[in-house]
Amino acid sequence: MLAYISTSFSKRPSLNAAVQVIVDALNCCDMKAFVFVDQYRFEKQQEYEMMRQAFADIDRCDLLIAEVSDKGIGIGVEVGYAKAKGKPVIYLRNEHAEHSTTVAGASDHQIIYKNERDLERQLKATLALIK
Repeated sequence: MLAYISTSFSKRPSLNAAVQVIVDALNCCDMKAFVFVDQYRFEKQQEYEMMRQAFADIDRCDLLIAEVSDKGIGIGVEVGYAKAKGKPVIYLRNEHAEHSTTVAGASDHQIIYKNERDLERQLKATLALIK
């Protein structure tokens, strides 16, 4: 199984610990992670190419994990596309981050975590349900 990880491009460095926990949890469950913002760099005038690539990558994944501790419109678009394609969506955010009603409303599973250890525990349990 392959999981598309949707997260903020601009805040990616501050989310490094959480993204690493997600990748590690997926590996423990014999799943692979695909972190879109780590794979490509697009210029501002390449918005069409960026979204076409995101949609193509979501198409080849089995589920989408949205880390929304830093909300972004692009994350919501990716979640909406994944839902329209019938992919399971997992909503993740730190308990101190602002709630994303749009992504939460479109998700199949929600994980509000206290720290990386709590994220790992909850995510592994959720992945076991999906697998």
